[in-house]
Amino acid sequence: MKATSLYHVAPFLKTINGDRRKQFENYFATAPLWLLESLTIEEMKKGTIFTREGEPADTIYFIATGAIKATDYRIYGISYDFMMILKKVYAYGGMEVIMDLDTYRTTLQTVTKCTVLKVPRVKFQRWLMSDIEALKNESKLVAEYLLEEARNSRAFLFLQGADRLAFLFINRYDKYADHGVLRMKGNRKELSDSTGLCLKTINRAIKKFCECGMVTIDGRDLLIDQAQYLKLKDVVTPILAEDY
Repeated sequence: MKATSLYHVAPFLKTINGDRRKQFENYFATAPLWLLESLTIEEMKKGTIFTREGEPADTIYFIATGAIKATDYRIYGISYDFMMILKKVYAYGGMEVIMDLDTYRTTLQTVTKCTVLKVPRVKFQRWLMSDIEALKNESKLVAEYLLEEARNSRAFLFLQGADRLAFLFINRYDKYADHGVLRMKGNRKELSDSTGLCLKTINRAIKKFCECGMVTIDGRDLLIDQAQYLKLKDVVTPILAEDY
């Protein structure tokens, strides 16, 4: 598949970040024309839930622009946000295809306005089953994601309070920092949901980080530059005994 065919179906991809645009080219490098012609584009508003755990996994989603989160409601009905969008291009719903699952295993919601590419599951599955390179690539992406989630989950077991929040900030810096600076909304409730810490602990930890020069408050946002990122790593690395 030539990139021109992909851009004919989704011309807006020419305008997105260069690295991400290249990832889309690589992901669909072997895609047949019938697969590309089945792609549709949707602009989703912030707060849109586009997959629900337990509902039929009949559509595959690719996030071209914007950010999403995954939420788990299984434990006592408490919401737990455990994933934000990663820098790589992922087929959300692809894991269900690889694992031969009929329903989505995760609830996914946009946290910003998103431009999304969609493809029917039957078409996506037909492509994977007929293209060994596409199947290999998708299996690798799923395995990488599951490995990262497992490592992060184990790390959280050993971290408490401010250390757990520091670990979250380190991971977000690795994924979302732009020109050496991570800017994120200082929403304490979201940070509480993402770490499992109470709001009181979150507030105390942020105050501690600011006093120690590890985080900067800019209006309603939290900023972390490279020097602050390294200070946060110095807090977490000795505890985990691994180079994060």
